[in-house]
Amino acid sequence: MERFKRVLAGPWVPAELGKLPYLWATSLAFLVFKYFYSPFSAFELGMLVLSAALFLPLYLVSFWTSGRSAVLCILAACGFGMLWAPFNSGAGTFFIFAAGMCGRLAPGRNAPRMLAVVLALATAAGWLLSANTVAFLLAPWLVGLSVGVASIMEGGLRASRQQLQRKQEEVEHIARIAERERISRDLHDLLGHSLSLIALKAELAGKLAGRDLEACRREIADVETTARRALAEVRTAVTGYRDSGLPGALASARASLAAAGVELHEDLRQLALAPGIEHVLALALREAVTNVVRHAGAARCWISLAGEQGSAVLRVSDDGGRLRAGDDVRVGNGLTGMKERAAAVGGTLSTRVDKGLRLELRLPTIETKEAA
Repeated sequence: MERFKRVLAGPWVPAELGKLPYLWATSLAFLVFKYFYSPFSAFELGMLVLSAALFLPLYLVSFWTSGRSAVLCILAACGFGMLWAPFNSGAGTFFIFAAGMCGRLAPGRNAPRMLAVVLALATAAGWLLSANTVAFLLAPWLVGLSVGVASIMEGGLRASRQQLQRKQEEVEHIARIAERERISRDLHDLLGHSLSLIALKAELAGKLAGRDLEACRREIADVETTARRALAEVRTAVTGYRDSGLPGALASARASLAAAGVELHEDLRQLALAPGIEHVLALALREAVTNVVRHAGAARCWISLAGEQGSAVLRVSDDGGRLRAGDDVRVGNGLTGMKERAAAVGGTLSTRVDKGLRLELRLPTIETKEAA
C-alpha cells in the first residue's frame, strides 16, 4: 500500500529511467490486435479495460520494488497473462512485462532464475490455455526473452553505478576530513609559532619601556609586523593556497630565537627542492623552533640542512635542560602534524633526547646542489 501511495504522489517511475517506461507501457496494444479480425462483446471489452486499469498501477509500482516485493509483482503480471490466455492470444504481452520486471531483483542468480520461471509459465499457458499457441508464445519468447536479459543487465549496471556513487561519496567525505586535518595542523604550526614570537617580543618591549624607548618601539613594530604576517598566512592556509617558503621560515626562526635569547648555530646547504618538499620543510622548521622557544629552556640551538643520499635532511637540536637522555618525548599536535606531512611525501621524522631534543626530518629529493 505504501508503494501505491508513493506512485500516486509521484514521480511514477524513478527519474534516472527517463520517459522510456511510459513508452514500454504501450506494449499492451498487443491485446487489441485480436479485435481487428474477430468480433468481440461489450463484456469482453469492459474486462480488457478493467485489466489494463488494474495492471498499469502494478507495472508502475514494480519500478520501486525489490526482493520479495518484486517477485510478487512478477507473479501477478504472469497471473494476468494466464487469465487472458484462453481468450486473447495477445495476452503473451503480460509475460513481456513480467520478464522486464526481473531486472528489479538483486544482481546474481535470482534474476536469471526468475526469468526462466516467467518463460516456463508463458510456455505452459500457451500450450494448456491458449487456442493459438504459436501466436501466444511469439511475444514472450521473441520479445520477452530479450527484454528480460536487457533488464537484468541494466539492473546490474544500475547497482554498480549506485555502488560507485556511494564509494565516491565516501572518498569525498574522507577528503573533507583530510582537508580539515590539514588546515588544523597548519593553523597550529602557524599560530603557535607566530603567537610565541609576539608574546616574546611584547614581553621584551615591556622590559625596555622604561630603559630604551627607541628599542621598545622597534620591538612593538616587530610585533605588529609579525601579527600582520600571521593573519595573512592564516587566510591563505584556510583557502588552501599557502606557499611557505624555506627562506621565510628561516628568517622567522632567527627572529624567534633571537627574541628568546637563544644562540643560533646554522649549517645550511642550498638545495634544489620541489615546492611540496620545501613546504613540508618550512612547516617542520617553524614547529621545531617554536618547541625550542616555548618548551626547551635552551641557551643554544643548532639548525642544519643538507642533502644526503638523495634525501633532504633537516636537523634541529638544542641544549635545553628540561630533557635528559632516556626521557620520553611527549608527542603533541605539532610533532604529529610533522610526521603526517612527512609520511605524505614519502619522508620520515625521528626524535631522540641527548642533552636536549634532537629532531631529524628526511624527505626525498632527486637533485641537490651545495652552495659555494
